[in-house]
Amino acid sequence: MKFRISIRSFLIACSCVAVLTTVPPANAQVNVTQFHNHDSRDGLYIDSGFTRGAAANLTRDPNFDGTIVGNVYAQPLYLDNGPGGRATIIAVTESNNVYALDALDGSIIWERNVGDPLPAFGPCVILDPLGITGTPVVDLASRSLLLAAMTTPDGGQTKKHFIISLNVDTGDINPGWPVDVETVSYHGINFTPVIQLQRAALGIADNILYVGYASFSDCSLYHGWLIGVPIDNPAGVMAWATDAAKGGIWGVGGVASDGKKPFVTTGNTTNTNGVWGGGEAVIRFQQGPIFSGSPVDYWVPTNWFDLDTTDLDLGGSGPLLVDVPDATPSHLIVALGKDGKAYLVDRDNLGGISAPIASAQVAGIQFLRQAAAAYRTNLDTYVAFRADRSTLSTFRITGTSPPTIANGWTVNRGSDDCGSPFVTSTDGTNNMIVWVVGTEDRGNPGDQRLHGYDGDTGAVVYGGGGPNELMAGTHNYSTTGIVARGRVYVAGDNKVYAFAAPLLTPTPTPTPTPTPTPNPRPSQTPRPRPTPPPRPTPR
Repeated sequence: MKFRISIRSFLIACSCVAVLTTVPPANAQVNVTQFHNHDSRDGLYIDSGFTRGAAANLTRDPNFDGTIVGNVYAQPLYLDNGPGGRATIIAVTESNNVYALDALDGSIIWERNVGDPLPAFGPCVILDPLGITGTPVVDLASRSLLLAAMTTPDGGQTKKHFIISLNVDTGDINPGWPVDVETVSYHGINFTPVIQLQRAALGIADNILYVGYASFSDCSLYHGWLIGVPIDNPAGVMAWATDAAKGGIWGVGGVASDGKKPFVTTGNTTNTNGVWGGGEAVIRFQQGPIFSGSPVDYWVPTNWFDLDTTDLDLGGSGPLLVDVPDATPSHLIVALGKDGKAYLVDRDNLGGISAPIASAQVAGIQFLRQAAAAYRTNLDTYVAFRADRSTLSTFRITGTSPPTIANGWTVNRGSDDCGSPFVTSTDGTNNMIVWVVGTEDRGNPGDQRLHGYDGDTGAVVYGGGGPNELMAGTHNYSTTGIVARGRVYVAGDNKVYAFAAPLLTPTPTPTPTPTPTPNPRPSQTPRPRPTPPPRPTPR
């Protein structure tokens, strides 16, 4: 395994907060250290610069370089206090390149290659090359960047999964790392690198790093794995795996947490003989990860066996933790399945194999593969999600006993396509804007532009800009943006893009098209076509 490093220049800027967090005081340090900004995976960013008027006049910064090398499926990260005290964007690529970029001009602070990526091997591997896919996470206390990479020391014959910790100030490998995942086992099941793929976002809970693993296009008799690595003792690695074959942890949102315990969703299993073996589930783990087996700590739909049989699993969307203060119960998890249904479950008592608190058909069959976002306006609590490759939808969670799922708004984006949404607000309640990137998806190029919609109505706030705002190399449901001190950052193949909002702009009349509808149930569309090279889409 080879590690290379070079040092160059510096600087950057950002902002955050969520449905389960409080608004930061003015001039507080803000950081985007993980996927969708918070442990809850709500995708909410609080930035006073993003009024609807300012957002309507967003422009791409032509002076921001952002040049990197490699295809990108991971979300970028942001540090207010990066190397030398300067703000920093972190980006990673499938070429196993890791970058710290100056957030103001996009120049490289440092870069490191963490090992040769794998060339595509076999019909099930559709990423070429294959290196870092899942979004990393930063531990601010230790100033560590934690990531998972697939590498080869010999041109592809040997295939390895490593969990790596880098010093965010220098890019150097931290002592005691990397962790060779092939060394772990669980209940007699050994981790086999050649059949496992790491694509879910990494998470930290109570000073333990958690990394989920799934498969290459659902091939082979792999297992869903959750690996736990104590940040200050990487030799103390622990693991859990599904008892049944398959059951991958593959949703792009990855590992969520309540700050103490991690939550995951698992995919379809096989050869179960009707005995549940860890798949089709929302699971809460004790520190480790340790699975208690108690119904309090997992939820499985009663028709899990049918979902297994038809490959309509819960794994395509990671768990979303949402609090609805007026509801009973109020601590919820939103799960979204490939059966097109949204499910609400009680986060304090998941319920085992049982009916959910509420469920609703919110999309067509097979299309819910994405990372949803959550936000609360003066009117309602909303969940925004990619209903299919061309549809951005929302539903509302009612503050009732029990809570229910109610209609929100829907925007059909046609051939412009739609990545996973993220949300901005000026204060946590007002000026809610739902953002998506018009991504490439299975042969359809999308419009490769950033779009913003009013969080209450779905009316257009930002329509993609002009010729200068065009991007390239964004991917399906994997691409999502971050927001930092008046800027939006989006990572595509070989480049990170920066968009800046003006400081003061009068609020314009929202653009009337595309027309939002009050129904979150998109029309079912034909199964997407396979993606041609060179930019394949996972699963």
